[in-house]
Amino acid sequence: MTRFFEPSIFVAAALIGVLIAHAAPCPASEPVRLIFDTDICGDCDDVLALGMIHALESRGQCRLLAVTITVTNPLAGPFVSAVNSFYGRGDIPIGVVGPRGVSEQSAFLALVEEKDRAGKPRFPHHYDASASHDAVDLLRKTLAAQPDGSVVIAQVGFSTNLAALLASKPDAHSPLTGKELAAKKVRLVSLMAGAFQAIDGNARYGEYNIVRDIPAAQALARDWPTPLVFSGFEIGIALPYPAVSIERDYVYAANHPLEAAYRRRNPPPHNRPTWDLTSVLHAVQPDRGYFDLSQPGAVTVAADGATHFEPAAGGKHRYLILKPAERPRVLEALVQLSSQPPDSRPR
Repeated sequence: MTRFFEPSIFVAAALIGVLIAHAAPCPASEPVRLIFDTDICGDCDDVLALGMIHALESRGQCRLLAVTITVTNPLAGPFVSAVNSFYGRGDIPIGVVGPRGVSEQSAFLALVEEKDRAGKPRFPHHYDASASHDAVDLLRKTLAAQPDGSVVIAQVGFSTNLAALLASKPDAHSPLTGKELAAKKVRLVSLMAGAFQAIDGNARYGEYNIVRDIPAAQALARDWPTPLVFSGFEIGIALPYPAVSIERDYVYAANHPLEAAYRRRNPPPHNRPTWDLTSVLHAVQPDRGYFDLSQPGAVTVAADGATHFEPAAGGKHRYLILKPAERPRVLEALVQLSSQPPDSRPR
């Protein structure tokens, strides 16, 4: 069911968000070293999630090391670069999946080709296709350069890149295999994948990020050596992003990539679920009490894409649980972070 929200709440919240955005960040600890692995193509929640990451970096809570793309679309790299450039961080390296990936069309990636009335790009970017990174090579290079046990990966697309990382061999970046490198460098993977409650009465719901590359999802669940925390389909669908925020909270920019992507994908007054945003929130702020965690166990991926969780002592897998009482608080966090204005201070 589509939910509508009281506009005055979000007007007040937007004002608070602007004040917070311009305050000096006061991180309680070292920023989370984050890699964002995304299928930024089909749905606009990937775009909102990337905007969230930039807001969290502006607050001193994370540092975006790299973005890797799991979908094959020639406009995906330029669009990610345009979003990063909008937030003043166009130097963040971007890796593309290449022929390994699933080919997808998009309702909003073509925004990166549009011009304004003066003939200038609406969303300038710094992407050079001829100098682009292979996603697995960039993952290996990035991980090898980080301290042991320090990296968090937010995977909000298909498992293609991380499964390929697991299968990678030693190279110039590291003498370790991909699995050994992940075990040494990665602290957590927070991923939007699967379903751990019945969806519309279907207990074997095939969630999109799983079914688009089932072999990769199976390999990730079976072989990834460090903890995995799944945000199931039921989490994002319980947190519809309020269209009133899209209409009012992004007006500080004449051309805002998040607002434009949302409108192209699902024009207001549609309230779009926030699947990918929840994985980013847990990746960077796991200690804020936004979500409960299931008991430890193991997730398996069936041949039809259905996910099954089996509790097990010492298991490396968990999934997020959203208590009804926490929904307003979580949604407020998602809205405030997504709509926070860019911070022009250097990285």
